[in-house]
Amino acid sequence: MAINDPLGDMLTRIRNAQERRRPKVSTPASNLRERVLDVLIEEGYVRGYTKIENKGGMKELEIELKYNNGQPAIREISRVSTPGRRVYSPVRDLRTVANGLGVSILSTPKGVMPDWRAREENVGGEILCNVF
Repeated sequence: MAINDPLGDMLTRIRNAQERRRPKVSTPASNLRERVLDVLIEEGYVRGYTKIENKGGMKELEIELKYNNGQPAIREISRVSTPGRRVYSPVRDLRTVANGLGVSILSTPKGVMPDWRAREENVGGEILCNVF
């Protein structure tokens, strides 16, 4: 089955697994997904992930979800830029998420990074998703 929006698929899997209070969720592997997961780990929304190679050479990422007192660490996760509608933003127009409590994840010429680091490095890019 072809996936039109791989990153959106991963975010939906995380959202659905947290609703069902699952400890882990798996998703097909890709470099972009790994970079986004690295930012989610750095920001404290996900515990970690491991790369698993299945039979037939297919690689998957097994994501360990994080909970605080039984509540998911991620309250809201939404895709901003989609394959049909790309959303780019210069550094001066980057908005805060949930009054600074959340984070936007951007794909910039310097790599995938949270919005606060993009402001520090003075670089804009494609807004991939918002997490709170």
